[in-house]
Amino acid sequence: MLQAEQFEEHRPHLQAVAYRMLGSVGEAEDAVQETWLRLTRSDRDAIDNLGGWLTTVVGRVCIDMLRARRARREEHTPEPIVVTEEDRGPEQEALLADSVGLALMVVLETLSPAERLAFVLHDMFAMPFDEIAALVDRSPDAARQLASRARRRVRGAAPSPDGDFARQRELVDAFLAAARVGDFEALLGLLAPDAVLRLDGRPIRTGSDVARLAAANGPKFAPSCRVVLVNGAPGMAVYGPKGVMGVTGFTIVDGRIATVDVIRMR
Repeated sequence: MLQAEQFEEHRPHLQAVAYRMLGSVGEAEDAVQETWLRLTRSDRDAIDNLGGWLTTVVGRVCIDMLRARRARREEHTPEPIVVTEEDRGPEQEALLADSVGLALMVVLETLSPAERLAFVLHDMFAMPFDEIAALVDRSPDAARQLASRARRRVRGAAPSPDGDFARQRELVDAFLAAARVGDFEALLGLLAPDAVLRLDGRPIRTGSDVARLAAANGPKFAPSCRVVLVNGAPGMAVYGPKGVMGVTGFTIVDGRIATVDVIRMR
């Protein structure tokens, strides 16, 4: 098999790793392309495990990109993967199959580059800590601690969602319907008591204040909203003259909305 064909077999996995690391489809594609270039400059005969080698390289490329972003003090919010029902095709299905919830992507942005790498590669892709250690210039025990610290932060801010897709869609439809008419009581009944609303990753409302804000602003914005798939789960997009202006992702836990993540599109 030709080198390019072998690489293409691994591309979906590399794209998934890079998106989780960088929170941007475009930057993930850049990282994967850089990985391909490094492969073409390498001695293929010296690579025993191509998949492992490529994962290591894309991880190294991504952590360098994250560190450069941090050095520039560049603020970054995750780029949601938005798919409408009528636009779903093979390419979109591949993106959705590899997507993770928007709430998790928001929390990953709060981690240090080393924490993010350790968590993504170990918890999501089962890479051993001795291999991760070399990427972050730490001992395996230190790499394990990085992942553990990241895991605690993720669990606290991005709870595991319910797996019932139909129920998720039902709650999002109900939220949009209540927001359109500013029905505070209906919105309150859909939200968990400790629900959190984040705007571009920053918590701005909790508890009943989430319902109050949605009831106050819903009649203005909800008529321009439609239900879409946001990172593979039912969510909402606000449309304006130039397309999508903002995206809202929901995390449903125990049949109630636990987190509402609003991302403004720039």
